[in-house]
Amino acid sequence: MRIARFVLDSDPVFGIVEGDEGSEEVAVISGDPFFTGIQPTGTRHKLEDVRLLAPIIPRSKIIGIGRNYAEHIKEMGNETPAAPLMFFKPNTSVIGPNEPMALPEFSDEVSYEAELCVVIGRICKDVPAERVDDVIFGYTCGNDLTARDAQRTDNQWARAKGFDGSAPIGPWIETELDPEDLAVRGWLDGELKQDGRTSQMIWGVRELVSYVSQAFTLLPGDIIMTGTPSGVGTIEAGQRYEVEIEGIGRLANTARR
Repeated sequence: MRIARFVLDSDPVFGIVEGDEGSEEVAVISGDPFFTGIQPTGTRHKLEDVRLLAPIIPRSKIIGIGRNYAEHIKEMGNETPAAPLMFFKPNTSVIGPNEPMALPEFSDEVSYEAELCVVIGRICKDVPAERVDDVIFGYTCGNDLTARDAQRTDNQWARAKGFDGSAPIGPWIETELDPEDLAVRGWLDGELKQDGRTSQMIWGVRELVSYVSQAFTLLPGDIIMTGTPSGVGTIEAGQRYEVEIEGIGRLANTARR
């Protein structure tokens, strides 16, 4: 099931995206599916007639995972961490499909990073790996924008990873997906730059959710960004980056100053 968040006139609402590519419709649902379940209202719209928003604005947190693909570690000249390397992004970093990515004035070197994002569906803590599927609401595409120059100079990654607009996500949340071996690809102005698979992750989705939950209580709508495959590079104002994850869809955003 594909859960989207969108606006038609003014107020954001949730809906279920149905149909084949090019002829999709969105069936409006009542309330917030994270707390009230899936309750169709009977109202439907053509997907092309609505404006998609970020499928969720986390009420609590976004946890990023760094250096989770061996080839990306190699291209960046880093060492493989002994355990998952975690960082935070604030919820003000989230933008949705086709929203402009505002490059920060303090950076001249912003990189794109295509990532599978895990969306948490219930309050949980200390989740065993074998119970992780019970706490996941679904999955979406993400782009972990990173100010590389600030990352090199700052002792913490808060500014480099957490600036406004640094976490495009979407286009919707897919609730029925096996995350073990999905293609993760990224295109810069139509040129394929990243081409990996989630099976190449050092720590898989279940290991990550379990590990993160040992440190933090996870709340409905929290997001875990699972790391990026090799092929990262810088993006300039006017360029467009598209993230595609097998079984989910495509997320596209254009950078601007």
